Amino acid sequence: MSKEGNFLIYCIESYKSAKGLTGQQVSDLFSKYRVWDYIYSCFEALHTTGENYIVEDIDVYIEARHSTME
Repeated sequence: MSKEGNFLIYCIESYKSAKGLTGQQVSDLFSKYRVWDYIYSCFEALHTTGENYIVEDIDVYIEARHSTME
């Protein structure tokens, strides 16, 4: 698996654990707000940060996408 793929799994597991969600819930949320694309496009910057930062950054991204979808 690629380093980006491994990192994506890390992000999913971190987000799932932090938010008390199931894997399916995270997958649905990430698909709805295109978080998958965001993580891949920001891999170089995100993979150097800590778990808390990643979870917070994903929350900020989802909130921004949510606002534009209303």
